[in-house]
Amino acid sequence: MARTRRIMRKPPRVIAQRLLAEARLRTDRYLAPRRARSLDERALVAQLGAADLGGLWQGLAARPYPGVVDHAGARACADALPNDEERILAAAEHAVARRIDLLGTGPVELGRPIDWHTDVKTGRRWEPAYAFGIEYAELDRPSDVKVPWEISRAQWLLPAGQAFLLTGDERYAEAVRDVLAEWIAGNPYAGSVNWACAMEPALRILTWTWLFHACSRSAAWSDAAFRFAFLRALYLHAEFVERNLEISDVNGNHYTADAAGLVVGGLFFGHGAAPGRWHALGWRILRDELPRQVHPDGVDFEASVPYHRLVAELFLLPARHRRALGLEVPGDYCDRLVGMARFSLAYTRSDGSSPLWGDADDARALPLGTQPLDDHRYLAEIVGLEWDVTELLDRSGEPASETLWAHGAERASRLRRGATEQRSEAFRDGGVFVLRGGGDHIFVDCGPIGLAGRGGHGHNDALSFEATLDGTLLLTDCGAFVYTASPDWRNAFRSTRSHNTPGVDGEEQNRFVRPDWLWSLHDDARPELLRFQADDRRAIFRGTHSGYARLREPVRPERTIAVDFTRHLLVVHDAFAGTGVHVIRIPFHLGPGILPTLEAPGRWRLQGPGRTFRLSVAGEWSVQEREAWRSPSYGLKEPIHCLELVREGELRSATVVVAPADADLDPERALAELTR
Repeated sequence: MARTRRIMRKPPRVIAQRLLAEARLRTDRYLAPRRARSLDERALVAQLGAADLGGLWQGLAARPYPGVVDHAGARACADALPNDEERILAAAEHAVARRIDLLGTGPVELGRPIDWHTDVKTGRRWEPAYAFGIEYAELDRPSDVKVPWEISRAQWLLPAGQAFLLTGDERYAEAVRDVLAEWIAGNPYAGSVNWACAMEPALRILTWTWLFHACSRSAAWSDAAFRFAFLRALYLHAEFVERNLEISDVNGNHYTADAAGLVVGGLFFGHGAAPGRWHALGWRILRDELPRQVHPDGVDFEASVPYHRLVAELFLLPARHRRALGLEVPGDYCDRLVGMARFSLAYTRSDGSSPLWGDADDARALPLGTQPLDDHRYLAEIVGLEWDVTELLDRSGEPASETLWAHGAERASRLRRGATEQRSEAFRDGGVFVLRGGGDHIFVDCGPIGLAGRGGHGHNDALSFEATLDGTLLLTDCGAFVYTASPDWRNAFRSTRSHNTPGVDGEEQNRFVRPDWLWSLHDDARPELLRFQADDRRAIFRGTHSGYARLREPVRPERTIAVDFTRHLLVVHDAFAGTGVHVIRIPFHLGPGILPTLEAPGRWRLQGPGRTFRLSVAGEWSVQEREAWRSPSYGLKEPIHCLELVREGELRSATVVVAPADADLDPERALAELTR
């Protein structure tokens, strides 16, 4: 009933599609097991146009793949990057031991056999059953279905495949084989929680196909029974995705993942009616969705840096797979990917880290690199090398581990060493503005909420910003933390007060639709850019939004952010148009390790790792220090300090200046100097 009520709120076309899908789901409860059982070895080999299983296996292993899947190439990758082999082998040993640490689980040994149906953080187990009859979003429990899903994605096995390519040690291939065999035995077709969302089998297709190319020639994978079980399961994965596409009136990363899985699955098998159909359908979806989901300036419309990275990978890998097989990728598709790569370079700070803009669940398409989770620079490297984009190649530095495994060491050597360009950039379609130079990096959001105004993975962060001065992260976003495991924490982390943006009368800038609708927001805060100007010495941003126009006495915030790159000087000025008495709160969340000390009224010393800054406030405002939380990745949170400007009364402006401790500057004078 809950599913039906959600469906009936959609447009008529979508309602019709979903009702047909619901009818199919009901019949599949009985037909899916029968269909899976009918796919015996003879049927599988015949459908894929092969004479026998051995010939099929050899033919699939010989098909081109867009990445390093041979011993010589793997050795060259390891030799090109210091300590990379050591990191890969260490991760591979964890995989052999079935030891994982993901989504906040901490180090956990999964044991033998692995229980694929349990959230190891809480012990909650979803018993095997028809996938679409399982209620997995249990908002009244602390359980998190993402944990068994992530374990079943098997991306933690990829280092074992890499280790086999590097060393030829059969125990790595054996470990991968045993885990996959256990998964197949423990998760019958459509018969567990790990089939309850089509994105999950779609992502498994990406992982399994790479592992096949890495391990298919090993002795450990030579057993005919395992070969059939593996290929049959992979075939059924693609069939399942085709039958259960996550389509809606506005589609996001789930639909994109479904399509990517279909393309990769279709290209992997290559021959036969079904693989051709999967590839054609998935590629049509990707071509249609890329311009819908990604703004012309390259910013993903889900308003999230981590999801921008995921979606870029999902659009990129199938395109590279097509090119590896000699198939065309249209110029407009390539251009949009180049735009996504250009945005990733803009939001990346000089140390390689990325802002915590929007949601983050650590999702990746095919993670093969050893670089830190929040280092996205490889996107520009892979795209630049794939299409020979001079701008991207010139702005890249040392090739990332991810890039080496995607293109090989010889091709990656074309990257320009240490040539990363520092400059301010405006992404007006996506509503993101980067003020950058001289070790300063200010990331500003003045764009629409995510998913075309639905909310999605976007937060209440209009006019919010992150600030790095002289290489020190001083002001940070708070991240996302968890989803269904805690609606309270979920809503707290996406709230206005968890972002560096003014709040009025305790109201959200975009109203929550309902507390239990964890990916929905009203589209209240329509942003407007008023000024963007930048050169080598300074940059200025000014914007506003309509989020509080709905109040009985409307208020319109207007924020100016200016930075002087030569002095590492940041000025934030907030003005408010409106009348009446209001309570205004303006949070400034300090970066991890930044300790505030009150020196005088309105003047705080910010002690950072290696550098000391000062934050000064002008205007009739009190400043309250409070504890806040920051989530560096999904399932983890850490305490940070927050300095919050507070005023109750008639509307007044506030000016804050942040600068090195030895720069004794008046906020109002600094504002006048930088904005004139």
